[in-house]
Amino acid sequence: MQDILIVVDMQNDFIDGALGTPEAVSIVPTVKDVILSHNGRVIFTKDTHSPNYLSTQEGKNLPVEHCIKGTKGWEICPTLIEYVGEVIEKPTFGSVALAEKLKKENEANPIEKITLVGLCTDICVISNALLLKATFPEIEISVISNACAGVTPKSHENALNAMKMCQIIVK
Repeated sequence: MQDILIVVDMQNDFIDGALGTPEAVSIVPTVKDVILSHNGRVIFTKDTHSPNYLSTQEGKNLPVEHCIKGTKGWEICPTLIEYVGEVIEKPTFGSVALAEKLKKENEANPIEKITLVGLCTDICVISNALLLKATFPEIEISVISNACAGVTPKSHENALNAMKMCQIIVK
């Protein structure tokens, strides 16, 4: 049985770069501790955009260039880089590719639980948690609240409450 930790978008632009926040900076040591104490598989996601980001639907709604593939902002933060093995690049908030990959793998090697940490609670963490819950309604999906940060503290709390309502365990 697999126990999977998903580390969502712990990239420079979300921590101390273009879209960084003090709350994002503050969770980096906690995320590292979670990774080090996890006894299963760890998968990192990377928000990945192209140079034409501002002309995309997301770019029109969030006109701040970030996580442009190949830039410093796109890279996983230095504190966590040594723990990166498996990476899923995602062009938007939730990763259908991640859910499909895990669904296929689950057939051969069942997944017992999936835990998510990272950034941003109210955008990419919640999107991936809900996608995974929809894909695996009978698998325990959880989020470690103090290893996540939202765009604002209030939106972080709102996202945690929304996930609770959708039967995602918030620790």
